Amino acid sequence: MAMTTGSPPPTAPSSSAAADTHCPYCALQCAMTLTPDPAGSAPVRVEGRTFPTNRGGLCKKGWTSAALLASPERLTTPLIRDAGALRPASWDEALERIASSLRAIREADGPDAVAVFGGGGLTNEKAYLLGKFARVALGTSRIDYNGRFCMSSAAAAGNRAFGLDRGLPFPVSDLDDADTILLLGSNVAATMPPLLSHLAGARAAGGLIVVDPRRSQTAELTADGAGSHLQPAPGTDLVLLLGLIHLVLADGLADRAYLEQRTTGLDALRRSVARWWPERVQAMTGIPVAVLRATAHRLARGRGTYILTGRGVEQHVDGTDTATAAINLALVLGLPGRPGSGYGTLTGQGNGQGGREHGQKSDQLPGYRKIADPADRAAVAAVWGVDPDSLPGPGVPAVPLLGMLGRPGGVRALLVHGANVVVSGPDAHAVTAGLRALDLLVVSDFVLSETAALADVVLPVTQWAEEEGTLTTLEGRVIRRRRALAPPPGVRSELEILADLAARLEAPSEWPTDPAVVFAELARASAGGIADYSGLSHTLLDAQLAAGVAAHWPYPAGSDGTPRLFAERFAHSDGRARLVPVQPQERDPEAPDEEPLDGGATGERSGSALLTLITGRLLEHYQSGAQTRRVGELTEAQPRARAEMHPATAARLGVADGDPVVVRNRRGRVVADALLTERIRLDTVFLPFHFTNEECVNLLTAAVTDPVSGMPEFKRTMVVVTPAVGENGVASVNAERVPA
Repeated sequence: MAMTTGSPPPTAPSSSAAADTHCPYCALQCAMTLTPDPAGSAPVRVEGRTFPTNRGGLCKKGWTSAALLASPERLTTPLIRDAGALRPASWDEALERIASSLRAIREADGPDAVAVFGGGGLTNEKAYLLGKFARVALGTSRIDYNGRFCMSSAAAAGNRAFGLDRGLPFPVSDLDDADTILLLGSNVAATMPPLLSHLAGARAAGGLIVVDPRRSQTAELTADGAGSHLQPAPGTDLVLLLGLIHLVLADGLADRAYLEQRTTGLDALRRSVARWWPERVQAMTGIPVAVLRATAHRLARGRGTYILTGRGVEQHVDGTDTATAAINLALVLGLPGRPGSGYGTLTGQGNGQGGREHGQKSDQLPGYRKIADPADRAAVAAVWGVDPDSLPGPGVPAVPLLGMLGRPGGVRALLVHGANVVVSGPDAHAVTAGLRALDLLVVSDFVLSETAALADVVLPVTQWAEEEGTLTTLEGRVIRRRRALAPPPGVRSELEILADLAARLEAPSEWPTDPAVVFAELARASAGGIADYSGLSHTLLDAQLAAGVAAHWPYPAGSDGTPRLFAERFAHSDGRARLVPVQPQERDPEAPDEEPLDGGATGERSGSALLTLITGRLLEHYQSGAQTRRVGELTEAQPRARAEMHPATAARLGVADGDPVVVRNRRGRVVADALLTERIRLDTVFLPFHFTNEECVNLLTAAVTDPVSGMPEFKRTMVVVTPAVGENGVASVNAERVPA
């Protein structure tokens, strides 16, 4: 029988108390102080707080984050679908409907007929308990999370090269002293602006090198001698990296002593890059030979060189191989583990690092343990007080999991926590159809997101400023989230929901609801794992914050943590990093439409352009937009999606700046206003992924994935762009295919 243990959550601070906490958005986790503001438009006032990642600064999203706490769209009571419509219900009615439905589905079709989908914004405590709930209370292997759309390729590459995945294996502040930084596929000026202060040294030295098909806000920082912008054709980052490795080896720029002492696989790597001579790379990427050679030599001669990757090179079907090539380049230059240099990847979501360490991924247990490893299973099962054989084996990644929804022999019930898959999942039409085909869809959220609007049961949960917990930043630093105000009456935390459902399902083990108690259990379950938190507790983290001491994992009991990894050895058993040869895979480009295109070899119809669609973020919005689209100041600044294209491309279409265009392929169509800019290649169109309905870019992306990481192909989709012509001058949209 399940037991609910631990004390109730802490009482709300007094009206005069201030809470030191962190921003609810990206993985920089910028520090802020929340002060009660009874007379203000939001219940608390946001003030920046000095912290190594943000140094007291915040971006526009951080400064406006308190506005969401006062949103009129806030959910404060459970909702149940009856006769096709959602109606208010009591907590007991809602939870009993969920539990009875889960029992019936499991009895009829087995535990794998129930699935769980988590989120990279959940606290460590929530992510941990959600993974435990899936394996112990539900007995299902079918759990994954939206971090699969964000960090999975970089994580897979880090694990196979280093034996360990931590976004930045060094503190962010180490970048301050760099004179050369190669930044691939990340527009940090829009996604995490406070990071820019850490690039100032490289810019001053003329060593900021940005790789991006767009001349993004970050690429603009390379102007006037501050660095260089490499603008390769979409999807050719792997070729570019192979060409740079070729030059480093061919021009005698490699660190031979480092390679002999700290790596394996050099001979195979050398053979694999032999055919990527500069002229061939230029022909495929569009980057001139002279620029390729200058880049390789700059990386090698830099007095402090870092290579950083982002989603632009990772969100591909070859994303793991591309991230691996970036690591190979760093290794041949002798960067990882050396003071004043290194390789890292910029984690996106607020708890993207911690969220993947403690059990939300389909193949992992807490502490980054492997669910298929008998020793790892036994260690975690002992903490949970269950038989290791009772735990399910590995499940499937997010995209195939979503593909199982409502299918015969697939998933009949889905529980969603901290995700909005209707907007964020690839091939959004198919995701929506799968959700509608379920027997039971349960969504825990604090607003009625596009996914929650389809649910059978919606559970209102706490927001970031209303809860205690921990998160792990992009640099592996474990930090404290603190409660600044009480949640509205009728709202519960996910910890309480999971504990209640576990009791109704008569699950074994204990199910605490106090975040400090949950964290203590997490720490025990992670002991001895790759991501070891066993030396940490809420009390210790509070004391360290007061003393200005950081807590970077691994942090085994009795240690002081590990701010810098790989100084002496990598995490493989022999202590050496692996140089893993990779090659671009031949694949036929997908036709954007089932009908044949006119226009011969150009692939264009009259008044249309065949372009490569790339997706990404805007400064004002975050992820699926469920939060930021409800903040007035942010929505006013970016009210709808705009399709960035080159003026020459627009001229061929007869489109002026601000005109509506249709972007379509065989999966769907998107209507957006044209934004003409010379910052983008003529063969490319860019759309942000924060919007919904007819502006949802994932109506166009395909549910094809990287075979190693399960990452979807978000950054290279063939589309046809046409002027929007129809009633009132705007193209009509196939309404029955647009998600609710």
